[in-house]
Amino acid sequence: MKYVERKTFTIRESGRSSDYITPSFGYGCLYKCTYCYMRRHVPKGLTIAENPEDILIAIENHCEDLTWPKKSNQTHDEYYTYDFSCNEDFVLHAKYHDWKLIFDYFKYHEKALGTAATKYVNDDILLYDANKKIRIRFSLMPQEISDVLEPNTSKIIDRIKAINRFYDAGYDVHVNYSPIIIYKNSKAGYIELFNLINDNIRNDIKESVMAECIFLTHNEKLHNYNVENNIDGEHLLWTPNRQEKKTSIYGGKNIRYKYWLKNEYVNVFKKLHKSILPWQKIRYIF
Repeated sequence: MKYVERKTFTIRESGRSSDYITPSFGYGCLYKCTYCYMRRHVPKGLTIAENPEDILIAIENHCEDLTWPKKSNQTHDEYYTYDFSCNEDFVLHAKYHDWKLIFDYFKYHEKALGTAATKYVNDDILLYDANKKIRIRFSLMPQEISDVLEPNTSKIIDRIKAINRFYDAGYDVHVNYSPIIIYKNSKAGYIELFNLINDNIRNDIKESVMAECIFLTHNEKLHNYNVENNIDGEHLLWTPNRQEKKTSIYGGKNIRYKYWLKNEYVNVFKKLHKSILPWQKIRYIF
């Protein structure tokens, strides 16, 4: 891990997890998840911006130009949402950041809300009252494949149980079913996962814990890296018999589930989810 001066301040539109994606406070990850798109670019290591104030100024300049009040959408009814953790797991790396500075920016901003996905239960940030202006999205998948694909991350049950504590501490808390992976026992795996969620999230907060659902997209470069380095899990990620090629807008050679199969998978997932978690709103699924 090293500190660098961040010189690029581009803010990108998102429209799914958030309205916008901020410049990178951190780039890379200290986890070693085998499917992570960041590993295509940074196989190991992490850089932290030593000039977070400049990034916040860029966000402020961007937000000033946005119309107000905001038109309600699936990211939030009132605030413009900024994902400040797109290229890292910020919650995992919080101790390397001036995280209170960044959280305070969103907490006191009249128009903006900050959001971050994580696979780590960081109880250290529970002492901060986010006043529902920081959204933590806990990434979830069946434990049996998390063990293979997400080594050394927080256990799935621990992430689920943390939802109650983070909500009580003042965070807006959602879940992130990502990546959704189809494998031999996937239906049973997701039934178990949904039941864990239903049994462990308190009834009084359930309707506020919304979900986003993202099916697996894998990458040829990352696949080759995983194979060359004997990294476990490619049998779950690289299944060409049910995947098709897709070139990303940035030129990456990716594969995703075949269009007609994915439609079927989405419908099955939604039906299964609704049968166990009828209270949980799916913000989007793709």
